[in-house]
Amino acid sequence: MLKRAITASATPAVCRLATKTGNAGSIRCGIPLVARNSAVRRSICSTAAVLAPSILPSSINKNGKAAASLKTQFSTAQPVEDSVELTETLPFKKILAANRGEIATRILRASSELGIPSAAIYSYEDRFTQHRYKADQAFMLNSDKSPVGAYLDINTIVDICVKNGIEAVHPGYGFLSENENFAQALKDNGVTFIGPTVENLNSFGDKTTAREMAIKAGVPVIGGSDEAFASAADAKKWIEDPANNCEYPVIVKAAMGGGGRGIRVVPTAADLEEQFGVASGEALNAFGDGRCFVEKYVTNPRHIEVQCLGDGTGNVVHLYDRDCSVQRRHQKIIETAPSIGVDPVTRQALFDDACNLLASANYLCAGTVEFLVDESGKHYFMEVNPRVQVEHTISEEITGVDIVQSMIKIASGKTLPELGLTQDKIPEPMGFAMQCRVTTEDPSHDFRPDTGTIDVFRMPAGMGIRLDDGPGFPGAKITPHYDSLLVKITAKAYKREDAARKLIRALKEFRVRGVTTNKSFLLNVLKNDNFLTGTVTTSLLLRIPIFLNLCKNVIEHRSYFIILVRLLSMVHQSHLEQLDHHQALWILTSPLLRHSQGREGHSSKYMIRMEQRHLPRP
Repeated sequence: MLKRAITASATPAVCRLATKTGNAGSIRCGIPLVARNSAVRRSICSTAAVLAPSILPSSINKNGKAAASLKTQFSTAQPVEDSVELTETLPFKKILAANRGEIATRILRASSELGIPSAAIYSYEDRFTQHRYKADQAFMLNSDKSPVGAYLDINTIVDICVKNGIEAVHPGYGFLSENENFAQALKDNGVTFIGPTVENLNSFGDKTTAREMAIKAGVPVIGGSDEAFASAADAKKWIEDPANNCEYPVIVKAAMGGGGRGIRVVPTAADLEEQFGVASGEALNAFGDGRCFVEKYVTNPRHIEVQCLGDGTGNVVHLYDRDCSVQRRHQKIIETAPSIGVDPVTRQALFDDACNLLASANYLCAGTVEFLVDESGKHYFMEVNPRVQVEHTISEEITGVDIVQSMIKIASGKTLPELGLTQDKIPEPMGFAMQCRVTTEDPSHDFRPDTGTIDVFRMPAGMGIRLDDGPGFPGAKITPHYDSLLVKITAKAYKREDAARKLIRALKEFRVRGVTTNKSFLLNVLKNDNFLTGTVTTSLLLRIPIFLNLCKNVIEHRSYFIILVRLLSMVHQSHLEQLDHHQALWILTSPLLRHSQGREGHSSKYMIRMEQRHLPRP
């Protein structure tokens, strides 16, 4: 442990060497001091004392009296701060963020706020990304590895820690965040893994084991297999066994990992082989394990999750819930905290079940318990994510609890009561927080990831807006090697609808040129009536991509245009078919295509009209 004077204002601490003020004729001067180590600061004080006579103006240094006085004061001066200094024991001497992008930046900022020196790692392809420059030190990974493989290279990362005095590693999410071998390798080399214990990772990283633990803890689960299958034939045999009471539709899920990967809905028996193969292959590529298990598919559920913190002694608290029902292909798009429209009894049951399950495992650090809530209000355990999640920001906003800093302190040995994090001391949600993920994906082309160099990157700001930025900045090169997440925008307001309005305003202010983003799609979702009223299920977005693709076909095929005009005419009692062809097309397509045609920075309206000119009249 290392003790040091720190301040609440910034890190590294900016201290000032100042002489004591005496009478009106006494001398006062200040030297900013940015040294992190107290021994270094003392050395600077001594050097200043020696140099004082030579650096003072002659008018002040007359007869050497003032210089002698100043020398004495310098030699006894202590680093001070304009604000009140706090003496705090630092959890670790140095922390490594074993990740990239926005979550690496998030970890480095939390470390800085705690006064802890930080380190980052980066692949050769990431050598110009900004998370490298947010750290006090940065180390390039093995360039012989693939862009993703570099961040999965356990031996290299552990070696960096051992050789550079790194005491703890925060893995973020993805990559090695749920890898028990990584956690064990760090432990074997005397480095703390800022996350769950190896036992926790073994238990909750495997979804079939987690399901068994949920059943043992009395948490409701969806009917499904107790084991994972290596082939579609094995899964088919289990489904067709009458004793298992499982009928189609079913859902196939990867046994390991998360993030929506390795999940496929199987409507009928004829679809099983194909969908199982897709899910298994995706899981194998992402997590190194192609096994999948089977569950009964719940129609139109809500995805509600509970954010928890545990200290490894059986103490677990919740930071309330998040509604993550707005999803595309089982990947979250927009998250809100707290959820609305959930029966209070059900909501309390979600909190109790989440905390009891994690407490039964002596869970350590941050974890999220995910549930499905069906149309009748019944809830079912889905999985535990034993790591910090992308959407942790909205829980921080409604509770005021810094989850990443809490993880660091808990990993250093602090208990929840010692941190003042008992359930009775965690405030009720303060308003609503809403987060959207801005990605470099093109909604008009089935969300195809885009690449290129960012020419303009203008971020939004203002009251109630939080930005968690990662690889985006002017001049940044967006490569195809990694996740397409560009920035997370979080809005907070007293009312849910006000949070949505702030998010809409922030998205409108956000400007990116050089790559296509999903900004227009996010705006359409935020303006959707069902979303605004809060009655959201996981099927909400199924209609929006179809509508986007339909509008694309409208531009390419005149017949689709005529059908759509007449259909909307009947539905809305309008007379769009009587309008000029160009006018009608503009009215119909501009809400969805205003920002998705071509790359941002060009005149969207101009590009749409250019396409219109090539369409024959009906």
